[in-house]
Amino acid sequence: MALPTPASTQRALYYPFHLCHERTLARLLEQYRAVHFRDYMALQLTPMSGTTAYQDRMGQYYPELVGTGQIVQGYPVSGPLDADARSAVNRDLSDLTWRHIFHDGLREDRRFQRGLFDLSHSFVIGDSTVPGPAALLRLLDEKRQAQACSVEQAQALSRRRLLCEDAYEFEYVLALIKTSAALVYTIRLCRQHGLEAVTDSEVHFKLLEHTCRREGASLKNRLILREGY
Repeated sequence: MALPTPASTQRALYYPFHLCHERTLARLLEQYRAVHFRDYMALQLTPMSGTTAYQDRMGQYYPELVGTGQIVQGYPVSGPLDADARSAVNRDLSDLTWRHIFHDGLREDRRFQRGLFDLSHSFVIGDSTVPGPAALLRLLDEKRQAQACSVEQAQALSRRRLLCEDAYEFEYVLALIKTSAALVYTIRLCRQHGLEAVTDSEVHFKLLEHTCRREGASLKNRLILREGY
């Protein structure tokens, strides 16, 4: 998929994922000289627990665009959160407006939901396997959007054998942390490299907009609406 270089000199950072849909990429390359991509994000909560991710890159699917400089990749975002990132994530998690946006997105946006939980069949929760729809109902309990939580709480839960409600609490808090961390790295990378933040996920766009307003952060943030794909 080789595209002509646009007249614009602006460069974009696609967020919050390390891969994007081919049609989104084509639209971005019509408007930006280059689109930058982070590597996969695998967060390490403790030395013995964390998340995993596929270690693929956009460049594996479009090597010709890497060669022309239209795709730029290689920004690592895996491993433990540093002190600044941890503080930023905890600020998101203690912000009730941010939490409401997250919870509404989890309830109403299927793509946002699928990015956090694989509920298509069954779902492993603690020592049990439950039907996906039943697990979703428990995760969407309204009390969760006002329940105090933090990175430290997730770390404490990860060290325990989790049963029933504690297991649901851990999965929900972990989803919050993954979502916030992806946005924290978005802000950091855009500032470091002079990039515009661009996404095709409306929920992530709203969350980042709110974080930037709260923090007084100046960041160009743009939403590409997906239609028909």
